[in-house]
Amino acid sequence: MRETIDKNASLRNDVNMLGNILGEVLKLHGGTALFDKVESIREMTKSIRNEHDEDTYQTLKREISNLKPPLRQQVIRAFSIYFHLINIAEQNHRIRRKRQYLLDEESSQSFSIEKAVSKVKESTLTNEGIQEILDELSIELVMTAHPTEATKRTVLEIQKRISAHLRTLDNPQTSQREKADVEESLFNEITALWHTNELRQRKPGVLDEVKNGLYYFDQTLFETLPDVFQEMETQLQKQIPEGNWEVPNFIHFGSWIGGDRDGNPNVTPEITWQTLEMQRELILKKYEASIVELMRRFSQSSQRISINQQFIDRMEKEETSYLNENDKWPIKSEVYRRKFAIILKRLRETGKTSQGYDSPEELVHNLKEIKESAEAHLPKTKKLKTIRKVIRQVEMFGFHLATLDVRNHSGEHETAIHEILKAVHVTDDYAALAEEDKQKVLCEVLNDPRPLLLFDGGYSKETLDILKVFRTIKKAHEEFGKRAIEVYLISMSESPSDLLEVLVLAKETGIYRLYPDGTAESDLDVAPLLETIDDLIAGPDIMKTLFETEVYQKQLKARGQHQEIMLGYSDGSKDGGTLSANWNLFKAQEEIHNIARQYQIRLKFFHGRGGSLGRGGGSLSTSILSQPAETLEDGVKITEQGEVLSSRYLLEDIAYRNLEQAASALFTRSAKVSNTPDQEELRQKEWEITMESISKKSLKKYQSLVFGDPDFLAFFNQATPLTELGALNIGSRPMSRKNSQRFEDLRAIPWVFAWTQSRYMLPAWYAAGTGLQAFIEEDASHLEALQTMYKEWPFFKVTINNLQMALMKADMKTAEEYLELVEDSETAKRIYEDIADEYERTKMALLDISGNEELLSHTPNIQGSVHLRNPYVDPLNFLQVDLIQKLRETDNPSEDLVTEVLLTINGVAAGLVNTG
Repeated sequence: MRETIDKNASLRNDVNMLGNILGEVLKLHGGTALFDKVESIREMTKSIRNEHDEDTYQTLKREISNLKPPLRQQVIRAFSIYFHLINIAEQNHRIRRKRQYLLDEESSQSFSIEKAVSKVKESTLTNEGIQEILDELSIELVMTAHPTEATKRTVLEIQKRISAHLRTLDNPQTSQREKADVEESLFNEITALWHTNELRQRKPGVLDEVKNGLYYFDQTLFETLPDVFQEMETQLQKQIPEGNWEVPNFIHFGSWIGGDRDGNPNVTPEITWQTLEMQRELILKKYEASIVELMRRFSQSSQRISINQQFIDRMEKEETSYLNENDKWPIKSEVYRRKFAIILKRLRETGKTSQGYDSPEELVHNLKEIKESAEAHLPKTKKLKTIRKVIRQVEMFGFHLATLDVRNHSGEHETAIHEILKAVHVTDDYAALAEEDKQKVLCEVLNDPRPLLLFDGGYSKETLDILKVFRTIKKAHEEFGKRAIEVYLISMSESPSDLLEVLVLAKETGIYRLYPDGTAESDLDVAPLLETIDDLIAGPDIMKTLFETEVYQKQLKARGQHQEIMLGYSDGSKDGGTLSANWNLFKAQEEIHNIARQYQIRLKFFHGRGGSLGRGGGSLSTSILSQPAETLEDGVKITEQGEVLSSRYLLEDIAYRNLEQAASALFTRSAKVSNTPDQEELRQKEWEITMESISKKSLKKYQSLVFGDPDFLAFFNQATPLTELGALNIGSRPMSRKNSQRFEDLRAIPWVFAWTQSRYMLPAWYAAGTGLQAFIEEDASHLEALQTMYKEWPFFKVTINNLQMALMKADMKTAEEYLELVEDSETAKRIYEDIADEYERTKMALLDISGNEELLSHTPNIQGSVHLRNPYVDPLNFLQVDLIQKLRETDNPSEDLVTEVLLTINGVAAGLVNTG
């Protein structure tokens, strides 16, 4: 116990110090009345959390209800800012713990690259086998913008500076005078935080969201990502020195920001083009700075070392071609600097004139020429890491920075195809055809090299817009390279025709090209997005039909027998509950993987996980471990949602740790699969039968409430701040796909966000207990079977642990307060009691299965973090209920009242470290 306390002592010191400084700021700018009020509320909430006392609880509620402006808004902000400070302290503690492991040569941190290499070394794999695994590793992380940060960029910048100050205080070399300066700076930063308006005054546009995404490339990812591969190479060389290791750049970043059109009319082809231009502009700027730095370092003179004459001859020829006298490096003997001057000039002309680089491969070639020449003067065991890092950066980021995915709804394509086919008299009512007839018509079109489009077909605006999207992709390939846009994703893919329609549109715009001899070329992957439970169940049959369709086989051949399939975690969970959704996702992967192997097709599953638990959230490493192990061999693609970007990529050390965990998880898991050819050793058939049984009972329970109870939707709308979320300017995307009030059209993000705010956390756990408990009660041996699954099956362990996290963050006592917002008190009581009973049922099952005495007792750091936050989230929830009640009773609410509601929403999000 002492050791655990010691490990977290520094964190507690940071939290106390930052809290004390915040207290000073409150006294200075709000007076002792504000400070005393915050302290009074804080002490009562802590007391109630330690031991519930109904009198204290009612006193607290009265005190909060009696708050009046402007004191009320100041109290809300005080608690919200406190959470921001806790978040900074916890991130700083993660960095501190990482450094402690690095200093301790006797132990290595879990999911570190050092630990991963050590585990793989202990396997029976040969060095050649390990290198083969490295060559096959692939992780794509795709940034999305829904929602963007609930935290403003200005606030993030302040947080980043506070974090830097905390690290300075950690440094044993920091003098007392320097510490005093840092403490003064901390006071100034927290004061600035108090003086900053944390709410956005307007909804961000798509290009604002693009800038938010680019910020992380600029600040951390450009520098941090290559370090992960360098560390893996270093550890392999250190631990297995007899190997000649080459670690490829197996982590790549992509983006949806500026390309995701589904339900967002603000993402136009023009916006997509501007996004690609902004990405290129940033990466060229980063390369330019790197080349300038290399020029400073590579001062070698041909008067001191012998440089290959062929290198010099090529360089002088390029000088003549690309540089005028003013651009040339003035010192003739500094040959490398002369070469860098050429590179710099060509970089600055890229995308502007013919003197610029046509491709990043040209730039890589130039840099490798310098590297090979310079390393020829070093021992074989020594490498020039600085230029090698820049080469890795160019190989990874190219001139496009991040591959942009384009996504659209399947209905948009069907409407366009219907109109195009009608105009050329192929069929008058394509949309009304049966699925088999649709496939037949589309296959005939795809087998005919002749175009369908008329010069002036009198097409509708909607059809012209869709065609413009595909023409923009074609133009982007010519301007930015084919890596700029590689995948076209189809939302709500329900049948094979949904993919064939996109292929027809690609054919009509020159992206998919069919030649008279029957061969085809394609510059774009066409990927279905399987979202609902029904889609996941139908997915294997959809893909089998396509794999057996001759025209689609041509597309696959043109794309190297590669097929991407996206799996949506959000809508499946909203549709059937988290446990059932996760099991159906697992099954769909397993079945589609086996089908693809029959046709010798390489699959890549794209996991559309949200940042929150109700949308498949969790760390990258646990996301990887929870997949069917055999699917990892073709690589992993995962969304990085807007709301987790700052927590994962704002600080370089945290960004590195996040990427390191993902890399080590994939490396060790892939090595285990390669070392275990028998699938039965990865999981037992009985476990899958068990999950099927649990899932069915869970699904039935979930749908009986969400779809079977006629009062449920009204309860959800009234007992959560759903209607108030629309005023919180956190994203460019509407809350519903069609601006309708139907449950089916509500996006999963506000669905989860609203339940999170009201502390039910319902999408992240509800109905799991019914499924688990029913199985346990069927037979005396079943609990032991589930305990074995928890110990030996990563998918089940991650599922159970995520459920524990969800229950830990949920709070039924606080959630009960939101019943005051429901008009029908009988309905409110009935539905609440059902949810509360299920909570207890789920908690009991989870503790029995995991063997934990308390939720999350196997991860004391996370458990401690939740315990630390909960008492201070409660006042914000109480205030939120009180304010929403006032807001809904007022026809023309004041601006201050609306602001106060939104501030509580921001504060709860910061306290629970979750939006949607």
